[in-house]
Amino acid sequence: MNMELSLDGQTVPFEDGETLYEVARRHGEEVPTLCFDDRLEAFGGCRLCVVEVEGMGKPVASCTTTAQPGMVVRTMTDSLESHRKTLVDMVVSENPAKAHIDPLRGKASQELALLATRYGSDGTRFEGKQSGASRPDDPNPMILRDYDHCISCYRCVRVCEEVEGDFAISIASRGFQTQITTEFDGLLEDSDCTFCGQCIQTCPTGALADQRALAHQETPGEIKATRSICPYCGVGCSLDILTKGETIVGVQPAMDGPANEGALCVKGQFAWEWVQHPDRLKQPLVRKNGVLEPASWDEALDRAADGFRKVKGKHGRHAVYAVASGRAPH
Repeated sequence: MNMELSLDGQTVPFEDGETLYEVARRHGEEVPTLCFDDRLEAFGGCRLCVVEVEGMGKPVASCTTTAQPGMVVRTMTDSLESHRKTLVDMVVSENPAKAHIDPLRGKASQELALLATRYGSDGTRFEGKQSGASRPDDPNPMILRDYDHCISCYRCVRVCEEVEGDFAISIASRGFQTQITTEFDGLLEDSDCTFCGQCIQTCPTGALADQRALAHQETPGEIKATRSICPYCGVGCSLDILTKGETIVGVQPAMDGPANEGALCVKGQFAWEWVQHPDRLKQPLVRKNGVLEPASWDEALDRAADGFRKVKGKHGRHAVYAVASGRAPH
């Protein structure tokens, strides 16, 4: 069967099982969304990704509609753009001035801000009741729970369930009282949260953020992202180190990392400040007359090798034991 459809006037191929959203994105068409994350099952909640399909009476959510041969699809019409503007106006009105263009908050944190700019949404069109209640009382030093910025897209809850399998956070109430919460509305440290930070990276508004990174908002300089590998274990998780000048101001997982595919553990996500800690050792130390003193690498390695030789000479070769493991590279 010829797997092709018409997309905005162009005949394009697609693969069996692809959604219209995936087809459109692969062929360079810009279809907006606020509830979509490649790592999650398609949700179809925000309705921003709707497209027109000939023969269907109403626009359909492209993220949940499977492509079929012969479909005639339009992703950009005046009617669709009017529909999308109304939805963005409603979202921003519920959380006025809550859209962040701040890469320190997380990989997806600018999505709402960019859409608000695109559609000229300033929160006044449907101004009225607001939702969300932040948790400044949560003392954990890692995840900011700024739910005044929450738009109830549920991406944080779903990534915690579908990707991490922690089920640490959930949804309570409905309507304007909808709230992202933990069991019994408690603190994160008392929940099943492993502080992996995935909720931060999927949040499209910055309602969830790395508190350590936010502490560097006033650090001078432009943010630069440098791809690297997490040094904590042998898994080899890819990550992007955020810097301002010579100062590390945050870490974000690499969504295309072959070993981690956007995931990090609590150490990889949050324990980056040790790199520039004033107490960090910057050169080897050797003990001389009972006191640790700076030394060159050659001197330190020679001292270590001499120690092994002495142990072997005194106790035999079985007195020296080594552990080699992908989880213990150091």
